[in-house]
Amino acid sequence: MKVIVDLCVVPIGVGVNLAPYTAACERVLLDAGLKIQLHPNGTAIEGEWEPAFQAIEAHQQAMHAMGCPRTYTTVKVNTRIDRDQTLEDKVASVEALLQQRPDRGH
Repeated sequence: MKVIVDLCVVPIGVGVNLAPYTAACERVLLDAGLKIQLHPNGTAIEGEWEPAFQAIEAHQQAMHAMGCPRTYTTVKVNTRIDRDQTLEDKVASVEALLQQRPDRGH
């Protein structure tokens, strides 16, 4: 089953500079062959269910291997069976609606 996941992992006990942990996690997801989109508060993942969740587990293991004693992780899962939808499709549908209302756009 295809899945779109919103993943946010907060390493705890490693200080305030989290960029090295985020970069390591992004590498894990890319190495898994998943389509990802980094955003300010996490990462969107597009792929098949099993590889996506295997990568999330590997992601957690990578954090701990870097010396992170604890993580706080949120995972939001979106599945559809009525049609195939990509990360870009989800954003484009909202952007199209915003274009219909020039007073609400950028």
